[in-house]
Amino acid sequence: MDAMEKGESNPVKADEKFSCAVLYPFPAELDGVSLQGDFLFRGLKGHGYRAYACDRAAGFEKDAIYRIYKPDFAIGVGYWGDTPSIIQNPLEHGITPVPWLNADGWVANYHEVFESLALIMVTSNWVKETYRRDGVRNPNIFPMPIGIDTTHLAPIPKSDSRVQRMREILGVAPDEKLILTIGGDTTSKGFQEVLKALSQIGSEFTNWRYIGKSWEFGQPEYHYNDEQKIIRDLGLPADRIDYIDGPLSRETMRVLLNAADVYAAPSRIEGFGMIQVEAMSCGIPVLSIDAMGVKDTVVHGKTGLLAKVGETVELEEEWVYEHMGFDTKQKIRFDAPKTFAVRADVDDLSKHLLALLSDDALREKMGKNASEHAVKNFDYRKVSLDVANLIEKKFGL
Repeated sequence: MDAMEKGESNPVKADEKFSCAVLYPFPAELDGVSLQGDFLFRGLKGHGYRAYACDRAAGFEKDAIYRIYKPDFAIGVGYWGDTPSIIQNPLEHGITPVPWLNADGWVANYHEVFESLALIMVTSNWVKETYRRDGVRNPNIFPMPIGIDTTHLAPIPKSDSRVQRMREILGVAPDEKLILTIGGDTTSKGFQEVLKALSQIGSEFTNWRYIGKSWEFGQPEYHYNDEQKIIRDLGLPADRIDYIDGPLSRETMRVLLNAADVYAAPSRIEGFGMIQVEAMSCGIPVLSIDAMGVKDTVVHGKTGLLAKVGETVELEEEWVYEHMGFDTKQKIRFDAPKTFAVRADVDDLSKHLLALLSDDALREKMGKNASEHAVKNFDYRKVSLDVANLIEKKFGL
């Protein structure tokens, strides 16, 4: 293992800022990983660092950036399965990799690669705990939150015509409170648990409308069918529950979030919770779960309310495949069961949801706190500078 891999050399002159290739899905689209990388790239450039954006899977362009600009580091955004493109590829070109990793349930491979690195960033303390649980003992793992643009995702008054029209489009009556959940699919964000909580609230609060936003309507089909069954079995008013789907521009997302009264996402698995942070930035209180990456973002009783965990999903074995770096498809049995997901306690969730729906002053106070909290801790300009300072500290620059 050479000095660069161990992080023992100083690749940067003392009188200049380091240079880096930022590897992520580029050009950026609207998914969280793309935005995570793009905001880092923009932030580093804004702070005067020589940063070069490149798709993490690119062949020719990555090689060209390495040879033309000779960056000191390659900051790669992804999960453990992206190790070949964001860690091993830079190493092969003599570039020091600094991965910024999010969660994917468990860490199945590349443990020796992770142990060799001088710095690994992860999106939350929970992701760090997952790497520890799955056998990565490297002491150089540091949580680093994802940055967002808090100047754009800022509060808009409910009296604003854009917000009023959005609520009309969603079918929200003037006296109704809008509950909003956004995700690639709604079930992974806790949609089913929120439905059950609404059933428990019953007649205590009836002026609500619940909207779930997903990437593709009704997908995955088995989740959608489960949600429809819950609505029927619990006798929930189906005319007050609806879905929207498809990609949204950042401006439309801002208006949509500001149209909500409560952002509800008691996620079943969450390595960070970017949209929850975006909702807070817009001044919307968040209802979520006291687990995983959410514990690093939502402050219970101040910026939102966190329901306790009601149950966990434990697995004793799991399949692995060639695209995960294994020679053949095979099933791996764990030494001890692994927690792969959680479910919010519905009783606790319904209590918190009722409080947020029925108490206008509480929502206003938490919304104000949430916006201030997001600006202070999760603006991409701050996060990108924190990333730069961490790299400089770890590599003695």
